[in-house]
Amino acid sequence: MDSNVGSNVNSNVGSDVVDRVDSVSVKLNYPVAFDGVVRDTLTLRRPKVRDMRAAQKIAPGDEEGQELAIFAALAGVSPNDLEGMDLGDYHRVQDAYFRLTSAGTHQPENAQGAGKAAA
Repeated sequence: MDSNVGSNVNSNVGSDVVDRVDSVSVKLNYPVAFDGVVRDTLTLRRPKVRDMRAAQKIAPGDEEGQELAIFAALAGVSPNDLEGMDLGDYHRVQDAYFRLTSAGTHQPENAQGAGKAAA
């Protein structure tokens, strides 16, 4: 695991063993102001279907805009603040998102390109 990315994992042990990641925190190498407060960590919660649908409505046909919208919703910050992030830090946020969604094997076509820049 990347030393700059941490996760909050819940394990339920019983007849079925389930490891569930509820949130992922990314340590920023270059702190940035979110809503006027300089922070060195950004925490993303698990996404819901409604987050994806809202992002599609906010930025129809714009994969990068959808990605910014969903990351902003999950972190509780403004998409404009995310645009001010260092690109290397942003790539780690992309990696954290894909950790939460298990690399997105069930994503619709217009969401599959999210994070291509990190490859």
